[in-house]
Amino acid sequence: MMIELDVKIGAKDLYDYMLRHSYNSAAGILGSCFGALLIVFAVMTKQWLYLVMGLIMLLYLPWTLSVRSKQQVLSNPSFQQPLHYMLDGQGITISQGEESVQYLWEEMHKAVSTGRSIIVYTSRINATIFPRKQMGDQTTAVIEMISTHMPPAKVKIRS
Repeated sequence: MMIELDVKIGAKDLYDYMLRHSYNSAAGILGSCFGALLIVFAVMTKQWLYLVMGLIMLLYLPWTLSVRSKQQVLSNPSFQQPLHYMLDGQGITISQGEESVQYLWEEMHKAVSTGRSIIVYTSRINATIFPRKQMGDQTTAVIEMISTHMPPAKVKIRS
């Protein structure tokens, strides 16, 4: 079986990936916890400077990721044209224009989902993003293809 689809990654799709990636790292989790603790401390002690510091800690990362995703989509030529994805028994082939790259299933690090996308990590920090809206009726087939060819321990996808 082979699945082919064309996807144009937008700023919201990239932002969704960046948020998921950042908040599932040690730094993202620690930063969020520390920001929340500062807010709790501010309420308990009525020292509102801690409230401001906690809000800055909690809001800074999403805001910077939003700005960075918009800039990246505007400035990176690979986001200007749709990507052609081909999923088959060997892996995922991504092509755009004359360029093409194939990632084998056994090389994939993990596959995860958000409400907006299916994300297949091709390395610890790089990923292939499949926005759910653009996959349409092929979403189930894509999830099945990923789940069939990757070890279950590496797949954390909710339908």
